[in-house]
Amino acid sequence: MKEYPLNIKAEIEYARRWAFSANPEYYNFENIGGDCTNFVSQCLYAGGAVMNYTRDTGWYYNSLNDRSAAWTSVEYFYKFIVNNKGVGPFGILVSLGQVRAGDVIQLGANGRFHHSLIVINVRSGVPYIAAHTFNAYDRPLNTYIYDDIRCIRIAGSRKYG
Repeated sequence: MKEYPLNIKAEIEYARRWAFSANPEYYNFENIGGDCTNFVSQCLYAGGAVMNYTRDTGWYYNSLNDRSAAWTSVEYFYKFIVNNKGVGPFGILVSLGQVRAGDVIQLGANGRFHHSLIVINVRSGVPYIAAHTFNAYDRPLNTYIYDDIRCIRIAGSRKYG
């Protein structure tokens, strides 16, 4: 299995293009629980991450009714990324001070993580993010209200070959 880095510039360009609207190639989950993790997954895919079509435990999107939970769910995304040893994107937890462009931040409250953001820049130690639900681009992380935070370094993706 081959490991390779993602194209962070392509991720950020995708985030810029679609931060304030929905790409019609994907269902918009805004009104059924939120579109944040769907948007983050799209950004990683735009950066070259390979889909993992393992039913129930993979990371993929074909349509509203043919997708993995990890593509759209905050918690399933986290579990997939940090535990993935096969095809698709993989990562590790890092501290907030280690965050860089292309990483994913998840916010929580009351013991539950509920929001996924993609880091597009870090300036003066402050991560700037792009997100859906609620739509944002180049928004400082310190403008969010949250109790819990976890930062996921997207280390790359794997594919066969």
